[in-house]
Parts: sequence; C-alpha cells; structure tokens
Amino acid sequence: MHPHNRLSSSSGHNTPSPSPPQSPLRSPRCRRGKSGRFTAGHQPRTLAQRLAWTLLSFLHRRQGVFLFAPLIYIAGMLLYMGTASFDVVPHIKHRLAPGSVYRSPQVYEKLRPEMDSDNSSADGLATVWRHPYKGGEWRPCINRTSGGLPESNGYIYVEANGGLNQQRTSICNAVAVAGYLNATLVIPNFHYHSIWKDPSKFHDIYDEDHFISTLENDVRVVTKLPGFIMERFDRNMSNVYNFRIKAWSSIRYYKDAVLPKLLEEQIIRISPFANRLSFDAPPVVQRLRCLANYEALRFSKAIATFAETLVARMKLNSANNNGKYVAVHLRFEEDMVAFSCCVFDGGEEEKHDMNAARERGWRGKFTKPGRVIKPGAIRINGKCPLTPLEVGLMLRGMGFDNSTSIYLASGKIYKAEKTMAPLLEMFPLLQTKETLASVEELAPFKNYSSRMAALDYTVCLHSEVFVTTQGGNFPHFLMGHRRYLYGGHSKTIRPDKRKLALLFDNPNIGSGPFKFQQILILSLPKLHLFHSIRWQMEDLQTQYAEYAGSE
Repeated sequence: MHPHNRLSSSSGHNTPSPSPPQSPLRSPRCRRGKSGRFTAGHQPRTLAQRLAWTLLSFLHRRQGVFLFAPLIYIAGMLLYMGTASFDVVPHIKHRLAPGSVYRSPQVYEKLRPEMDSDNSSADGLATVWRHPYKGGEWRPCINRTSGGLPESNGYIYVEANGGLNQQRTSICNAVAVAGYLNATLVIPNFHYHSIWKDPSKFHDIYDEDHFISTLENDVRVVTKLPGFIMERFDRNMSNVYNFRIKAWSSIRYYKDAVLPKLLEEQIIRISPFANRLSFDAPPVVQRLRCLANYEALRFSKAIATFAETLVARMKLNSANNNGKYVAVHLRFEEDMVAFSCCVFDGGEEEKHDMNAARERGWRGKFTKPGRVIKPGAIRINGKCPLTPLEVGLMLRGMGFDNSTSIYLASGKIYKAEKTMAPLLEMFPLLQTKETLASVEELAPFKNYSSRMAALDYTVCLHSEVFVTTQGGNFPHFLMGHRRYLYGGHSKTIRPDKRKLALLFDNPNIGSGPFKFQQILILSLPKLHLFHSIRWQMEDLQTQYAEYAGSE
C-alpha cells in the first residue's frame, strides 16, 4: 500500500523526485558580500560606529592578534603602576605583645608627680607583713655528733670554680661526699676564673680553723696532703687521677664508681666540682650539707669584722625605722645585661656595648648560625633583670616610702650615673658598701670580687627584708641562711617578673591601681612553717634547694 501523495500529478506525465530544501539564509545583520567583507542589514551610520565596526572586522580577519593580548594587558598595568602613587597604599602595623617593650621610664614619669606629693605616713617595713604565721617555727636538726671516726678510705681533693656562692656550693657538696665515703677532705682549692678574676684562697674568705673544728666529728679535714702521697706524684697535683663526674650525679654513683677508685689510689682529684652532686640525696647527706653551710663556713676574721661594722652603720642610718632596713640584691651589671639579651632604653650605644660584652665573655655563643634571639619574648617570660628604676617602682608600689633605708648589694651597675638616678630619687637614704665605708677601709677588699661579695652577703643577712631581683646562688643561699637564723621568719620579696613586665608596659597607669596590683603580684614573706618542734630530716632537701641553686 502506497502512502497518500498530497501533490497532484499531471495527467500522463511522470512526477519528478522532490529536490532537497534550500539552506537558510544568513542573518541579514551579518552577511558576507562578494568582496568578502561583512555586510549588515543596517550599516553603521555614525563615525564612531564605523570605526568600531572596522576594528572588529580587522580583528576577526587577523585572529592571531589575540595572542598578544596578555602582553598588551601587562604593559598597560605597568604603565598604570608607574603613574600611581604608593602613598595611598595602607601600611599594616603589627601590634607588639603586652609586656614585650621596656616602658618603665614612661611609667615613672607618669607616677613621679604623685610620688613627690605623697604625704602618707605608711610604713612599709611595719605593714607589709601585718599578719605573721602562728603555726610555730623551724628549728635546726643539725645535731652535733660525738665520738671518733672510722679509718679513712683515702683523700679527696676538689677544685671549686665560679664565684663566691658557686664555690660555697662546691664546699658543701665536698663535705657531704667525703663524709658519705668516709674519706678525708683536703681544704678545697679555689679555681681562678677569667670572669671573676679573684685569686683568693680558702683561708682568705673563710675561717679555716673554725671549718675544720666544726666538722671534726663528722668529716676529717686537712689543709694539705701528706708528704708521702705527694712524693708518689712528684709533688704535682696534675699527676693525680682526675675523676670526671657528670653534673648532678647521685650519691649512689659516688659509692659505686668513685669509692672503688679511691680505695685503689688512696687519693682522687675532682675538677671541676661545681654542681656535681644531685639535690636528691638521703638525709645523712643533706645533714652534712647543712652542717657545712650554716655552721662550718664562717667568713674570715678580716671580712667578718668589717662586715659587722657595715651592718652597725646601716642600722644607725635606719634609726627612724628602729634600725630596720631593706636589702636589695640588684643584678644589673654589664655582663648580666648582656647575657640576658634584653633590650632597654640605651639605643644604638647600648646595642653596641652589649654585642661587645657578649663577644668578650661568651665568644661566639650568641652568634651561632640558626640562633634567634627574641628580646620581647624574653621580657614577657620574666627573664630580663630588673633595672634600678623598676626596683624603685616595685618597692614604692608596695608602700615603702622615701624614708625607707635601702642597702644595695651589687657589682658595678651598667651606666650607673643614668640608671641609678631614678632609684636615688625614690629612695634618697639608699646606701652601698662604697657609701658606708671610706676608700681606705675598702682597700683590702676592693680588687677581690669574692671578698666584696662576702661583705654584701653579711649586710643582707642581717636586714629586716631581703629583695631578690634575678635569682642565682647569692639569693638562694641567703634565703636559706636567713630562715635558719630566724626560725623560718625571714622576710623575702621575690617579684613575679612576668606580671611586672605587663604592669610596667602601661604608661597610663595610676598610682592607686599600681599599688594594688603591685602587692598582688609579689610573693610575700616566706613564713611557711612546720608545726613540728624540729625540722624533719625529709624536709632538708627542700631547705637545701633554697640556697644551692645554679649560678
């Protein structure tokens, strides 16, 4: 069956096959003429339209031009940037972390008028510790022994290095080790140090006879080795076997490793000996340490006599406070400032001085490749030494007024004329050993750092309040010694320097909130007492740790 054909056919003629449909015409707006150019149904009429149409026609025929478009764009941007001003670009300023900048001088300038006009009669010495602890007192457990000692296992010879109080640590440890090993201790030799530059010997600093007699029932002590032993080594101590011991070694190590060698050789030498015994030791060892430090070690007659004179003069100058004075241990010498890597307000001169001091004292230590020093972070972490100005602000904030007598224990202060001026303005009754004594009186001690430190130690020991600002052996020994003398009731100020850094970084602070915050951030007097009548042996480790910190 055929489909229906809609087209009528002529009668008698064949119908031709249908032709394919014609292609649709191009858009009347875009038609290529015979000349090959585009034409449109409506030609541009204005000149601008004709120019734009001509440009588009050219680009369409030359499409390779588009390859240069990125170059044209970059050239245009460079042309634009060359004519633009960068002054309009916003400058992003990073905010410094609170407490990272030394702004104490600005704080002082803010508070100084109020300090000068402060007519209050508050007595810091009488009011800071208004509520004493009533739980009892500490009493020494250093019971003297009697009776003879067993036969000695040999001789121990040590070399004590460092300054006065690091040497003191070595002496206490040497007594403890010798007693524990039942050995005879030779009076320690003081190693000459390139920084301290003090050639003093044991008998120049301490009373040698008192030291030997105090220990006679616990440890044998001799001033020199017997001749028959020295002959074995050609009278040269460098020929004696030197036992190299790691820092903070346990007392058991001495028993297991040192004692066999001592029994074999009858003499051993340990050099250096600073910090060569762990704090963690049995009570019998701790007792010997305390016995050596608090009883056996007494300054030589020359030092003790003159130091007592300085104490008497200090009390006389403090008559308005019933003979009470505050002792401040200030660590702002050039080497301490340099070692801290902190930045103060000295500018380029300070930077040059500190770089030179670090190179002299610790050649290359601070310039090693990869070492990054961040003064701001050091200050935030409370590692910067307090300046004389900051010490004054702290004490005035606690309520000590300008009538308070201050004794300053310190070495040569960095830029003393400049840095000490604010402290003297706040506390005009401030004294040092140089102001309490004449040049002639100080002459026998002047060129000996350990003897000068011994004078400071004694005056601080007998003060009503002791202020430590940086840590180290000196304050640790003093805190322990003062507790020993005063039954635990020693008044010590140990500032929280992290919080002080935040407080001193606020030049807009006022004196009212300053005093309030100041008292909150200070660790007030160390009156933590035991209820027992005497110190328990297990507490001696804590007691010793108070005075035997690292240099």
